[in-house]
Amino acid sequence: MLLLFRKLPEFTSKYQAVKRWQIPIQETARLLSPAKISADQRSETVRFEMECLLSWMQKTYTRKEDSLLVSNFQSYTRGFWKGLFTCYDAPWVPRTNNDHERFFRQTKTKHRRTTGRRSWNEHILRCGEFVVFVDDALNQQNLVSRLQQVSYEAFNQERRRWTKRLDETTKRRRFRRDPLAYLKQIENKLC
Repeated sequence: MLLLFRKLPEFTSKYQAVKRWQIPIQETARLLSPAKISADQRSETVRFEMECLLSWMQKTYTRKEDSLLVSNFQSYTRGFWKGLFTCYDAPWVPRTNNDHERFFRQTKTKHRRTTGRRSWNEHILRCGEFVVFVDDALNQQNLVSRLQQVSYEAFNQERRRWTKRLDETTKRRRFRRDPLAYLKQIENKLC
């Protein structure tokens, strides 16, 4: 135990650096906190606050040992920048990767309970990639008002795309069931 206490002074400078580095990380967590979302807060506000934080970090953390923190923080933030603020304007979009994974896991579980099938790949191929948002959309309060904003032409275009997708699935299933009969049917249509 005494050996451990004798080693502590070696880590004092590293501890002080980490303690200083904790400030911008905590501030970022506060800015992006889910509890902070309010009706008047938009992506522009949070984006502006994050830009101010990045600027403040460049001006404040100028020591040689701080360069690693500033460069890593900026590169990671810029890497995620494009999708970082979407959830403030679109509350139905999962905020974090964990929320995103949880959302997919819940959707897969619902599908498994409904169909009894473990895999949902064919379901996604048949119904489309946006099928995962159906259950979530049905629980949203503003669904009716959002649907009222869709034009009749856009609805018909999406409906045609949907029908085409279902036709392709039907063709694949018929071909797999009896390839010769399927090919013969196509030959009869062409001749």
